[in-house]
Amino acid sequence: MEQNLSQYKIFYEVAKAGNISKAAKELYISQPAISKSISKLEGNLGVSLFTRNSRGVQLTEEGKLLFIHTKSAFEALAQGEQELKRIKDFHIGHLRIGVSNTLCKYILLPYLKGFIEKYPHIKITIESQSTAQTVTMLEQQRIDLGLIAEPSNRRPLSFTPVMEIQDSFVATKSYLDNLYLREGKDADLFQTGNILLLDRNNMTRKYIDEYLNENQIVPNQILEVTTMDMLIEFAKIGMGIGCVIKDFVQNELDQKKLILVPVKTEIQKRTVGFAYNSGTMSTAMENFFDAMKVEIKRS
Repeated sequence: MEQNLSQYKIFYEVAKAGNISKAAKELYISQPAISKSISKLEGNLGVSLFTRNSRGVQLTEEGKLLFIHTKSAFEALAQGEQELKRIKDFHIGHLRIGVSNTLCKYILLPYLKGFIEKYPHIKITIESQSTAQTVTMLEQQRIDLGLIAEPSNRRPLSFTPVMEIQDSFVATKSYLDNLYLREGKDADLFQTGNILLLDRNNMTRKYIDEYLNENQIVPNQILEVTTMDMLIEFAKIGMGIGCVIKDFVQNELDQKKLILVPVKTEIQKRTVGFAYNSGTMSTAMENFFDAMKVEIKRS
């Protein structure tokens, strides 16, 4: 567009009013300034846009054609402003979150509850998937947030911590009693017991494998499970010794449905939080983090 937008705005208001003095009042500028702007626009376009008469001005054929387009343009701008105001007033937006099933159930859901109560008009999309897939989607900017364990190398992602989690080995008392009865009270639990672990594609499993290697622990019999929930349930019915996130079985530990299996070296805690691309904080994301801070204070 070669002409100044303000010239088209003045033309549009004059064409609507059919009178320069009325347009001047609407635009809060002088009549001479309007006349000068119209003359300049006509000169630049090389056509006459108005004919003058005693009652005001009337559009020429060329003016009528231009008015159709300016009317459409300014109505579109007005609609855009209304939509932006609506988004601001109702906190409308779209938040795309990537998270594993386990972290979604035990960590994300409580934050989402408070967030939805405060911002009911924000659309939320949950991508339930592995942590590796979540990181990939973040790097490709296909999601806004990823709830993950803090990676050792998180460039170019920013990371906001939420909580620390502790991986531990647990079993039922009856399973351990029967194991010691069968194998002897000095039995090596990792050599004689059934060790329940997540499958090898899981980031938690990779973390546990590193721990086992560093501490020269070689389980003799491993049962792989695809989800943390299933692993916990298998441990609760006495299928073996499960490596679970302690925070997620605290109720079972308090109720003695599960007991901690002692190890010489505790598994180092991990930090779980929200990862996102630096410099891409949308209003919906800002609102989410504000709501999250409130939930953290409550807990």
